[in-house]
Amino acid sequence: MSEPLPFHRRLQRMFIAGLLTLLPIWLTWVVVKFVFVLLSDISLPWVAPVSTRIAAWFPDEAGWANGLWVQNAIALLATLLAILVVGWLTRRVIGQSLLRGFERFVVRVPLAGIIYGSSRKLLDILQTKPGTTQRVVLIDFPHDQMKSIGLVTRVMREQGTGRELAAVYVPTTPNPTSGYLEVVPVEKLTPTDWTVDQAMSFIISGGASAPDTIPFSAPAAAAAAPTTDAS
Repeated sequence: MSEPLPFHRRLQRMFIAGLLTLLPIWLTWVVVKFVFVLLSDISLPWVAPVSTRIAAWFPDEAGWANGLWVQNAIALLATLLAILVVGWLTRRVIGQSLLRGFERFVVRVPLAGIIYGSSRKLLDILQTKPGTTQRVVLIDFPHDQMKSIGLVTRVMREQGTGRELAAVYVPTTPNPTSGYLEVVPVEKLTPTDWTVDQAMSFIISGGASAPDTIPFSAPAAAAAAPTTDAS
């Protein structure tokens, strides 16, 4: 029969167990809260005055409309409704015409045109196959004995030799919106069968959400690797 653990060791284990339980909940809350606040702030400048005016007109029946949480909730719902309306319009001819007109206007604004055009191209590319490579790959980064998850955004050719080169976006953990852009020869890429969603889950979770097996060597390196004779 094993001896009971000292009190400080039991306390340490309980603290670690509680911390590991609460951290994912806290991280989820931080991300969801950030998104909700961001969406609410889009509509809040016009929702707040309207709510205040309604509360002033009907103090007994609609006085609650002056509450900050009510205004934030209405702003969030209004923003979500606007997103759904935009999504519905973009699937119609009139919406596509309006979008093209908006894009023609934005590209004429120097800084806004660059930001909008680049982000629009990135989102479009991530929804399509890159052609000669898989979308989610592994690359040698930061050196040849370490791998990083990357998303192929474009395949180009080297000037003079014609060798295929891939533009690979390498997201960072746990925030995949920041990262590095690497230009890698296609033969140095290690293809995977992951979807973009699976890659994002792997990155955000710090590798905790991962399959049991994963490719590590590029096809060219694997083919050149020496084999041992079992006999």
